[in-house]
Amino acid sequence: MIKMRLETERLIIRELEPGDETIFAQMATDGSLAEIGFDRDCKSWIADWLTEARALTAQDNPTQDYLAYALVEKDGQTVVGSVGCSYYEDLQKVGITYFVGTAYRGLGYAAEAAKAYGAYFSKRYPLPSLIATVRKENPASWKTVEKAGFQKTGERMYQDINDEQPELYYFYEWQESLATEIPLAE
Repeated sequence: MIKMRLETERLIIRELEPGDETIFAQMATDGSLAEIGFDRDCKSWIADWLTEARALTAQDNPTQDYLAYALVEKDGQTVVGSVGCSYYEDLQKVGITYFVGTAYRGLGYAAEAAKAYGAYFSKRYPLPSLIATVRKENPASWKTVEKAGFQKTGERMYQDINDEQPELYYFYEWQESLATEIPLAE
C-alpha cells in the first residue's frame, strides 16, 4: 500500500503516526479545538482516536467516515495541525476538515494545506465534489477556504455534528480546475 504524502511550499502532509496524538492533545489544552471535537481533556481518549484514524486511513474510503493527516512544517519538522475529510451523512457529501494549533495560526498554513488536499482529493477519488461548511461567525475559516480555492455555493441554517442547535453556515465547493495547479509528491 502506498502511503499518502504531499508537499507544499512550506508543509508536508503525511499519514498520522504514533506520537501525533500527544501533540494534538497539547494543542487542544487551550480550548481552541473544542469546535472540532478535541476538548481540553482529549488526552484521555485521543490515543484511541489516533488508532481509529489510522485504521480509516488504511481503508482509504472518504465516504466511510473520515480521513485525517498531519501537517508538518518542512523547516522544523514540527506538527502544526491536521487536514483531511469527513463524510456528511445528512448531505451525502465529503467535506474538508482541518485545524492548525493556536501558535501556528495566521501564517497561511491552513489555506496551503486545504488547497493541496483539495487537489489531491479531486485526483485521488472518483467523487463529484469536495465541500466545506463554515459557520458564518467564523471569518478566519471561511477566508481560509476561499483562499484555498473553494467557491461559495450558498448559505443556510445548518446543524453540524458538534453543534447544539442550527447555526448560519456558508457552504463551499472545491473548484476542480485548481487541481492542475498543485504539484503533488505522493
